[in-house]
Amino acid sequence: MSKFWVIAKDVYKKNVKSVSFLILILAPFLMGAFYYFTGQLAGNSEVNKIGVYSEDAALGQAFTQLDHEEYEFQVMDSKKAAQKELAKEKLDAFLVLTNKGDSFSGEIYTESSLGQTTQMMIQQLLTQMQSNLRAQKMGLSGGEVAKLNQPAQLKTQKVSFDKFDNMTTEEDHSNLQMIVTNVSAIILFIFVVTYSSIIAQEIASEKGTRIMEVILSSTKAQTHFYGKLTGVLLVALTQLLIYGVMIVFGYQKFKDLDIIKQFVGDASLEALFGPFLIFSAVFVILGILLYAVLAALCGSLVNKAEDTSKAIIPVTYLSMGAYFLALFVGMFDPQNIALRICSYIPFFSSFAMPVRLANNTASISSAVISVVILAIFTVFLMLISSGLYKSNVLVYNENGVIAALKQSVTMMKAEKNK
Repeated sequence: MSKFWVIAKDVYKKNVKSVSFLILILAPFLMGAFYYFTGQLAGNSEVNKIGVYSEDAALGQAFTQLDHEEYEFQVMDSKKAAQKELAKEKLDAFLVLTNKGDSFSGEIYTESSLGQTTQMMIQQLLTQMQSNLRAQKMGLSGGEVAKLNQPAQLKTQKVSFDKFDNMTTEEDHSNLQMIVTNVSAIILFIFVVTYSSIIAQEIASEKGTRIMEVILSSTKAQTHFYGKLTGVLLVALTQLLIYGVMIVFGYQKFKDLDIIKQFVGDASLEALFGPFLIFSAVFVILGILLYAVLAALCGSLVNKAEDTSKAIIPVTYLSMGAYFLALFVGMFDPQNIALRICSYIPFFSSFAMPVRLANNTASISSAVISVVILAIFTVFLMLISSGLYKSNVLVYNENGVIAALKQSVTMMKAEKNK
């Protein structure tokens, strides 16, 4: 047992003290700051001066009078004059307006793409003008037009039934829970990709230097395997713990801000998260463990550390498929049969089941069954991987990972038959 902890401690210290670990910790905050400042600058478009020409002078003048703040519209005397101004870069673009009866259309001329935001804004202004004209012809006032355009109200009410089939209403926090689920899915995917690479690199680097023969002469292969795996998992748990402390501290510090109150509302955190948050955390931890075991198995099959990225391709593709299943199918169609089936399949359930819990399409008992299946499969894969580990790290096959795995299985069977 002492050798096990020596290996785990060495792996843990080496990774926690590295610069890459510090970057991993800071990465979400740096990305958040980047997107925040990008959002602040999003409205500062370089396209802000647009010429407007129409054979109907009143139409062009009316268009420039519409409510807009980010763009400066200038009425042009002719299309040729607008072309000259655009060529001299005094205009960013010019718009030619035409009308046929009560229908308006426009054509934008520009040297470069204006982007979807600008085009949608111009289209909305044209639609507004067209609607106002048609309303006037129908004899409708501005207030009547506003009433016609007022959207209908639709509210979803979550309900539950007791054993006598009596219905009671409950608070629906599925939207907030979905946000938490999406964040946990992103974290899980990033952790899987990152730590799968780390654990595979840890094993492949030692195998590539041919030092494994020396190591295995002084310790059991299973001890080395579990020590490496535990060390990397402790690094991942340390990162998760740091994020958890930061989230709790940040919430306590900023919970009285209006934006936080608007986000959380009057929801009770205990009622909101309770079992949902516990199961989400369990699925994240088991998911990291499962993919780490698979990555360790793949890493032990390569001959040198340079081939690690190729070896963990199955891990990357599996996690990517599960991530997109949860992100897109779970968000737009939570009742999808594929999502329901995958929520019980290891490698997919860590992503899929939290989505179903957030949408209230799965019960707590379903989540328990999924966790049990995932845990049993993880232990099974761990035992298989540790059994193959001794053969894997001593096999140097130049014909690829599959050939190395076949040779490793053959060696393990031969050793058992002795």
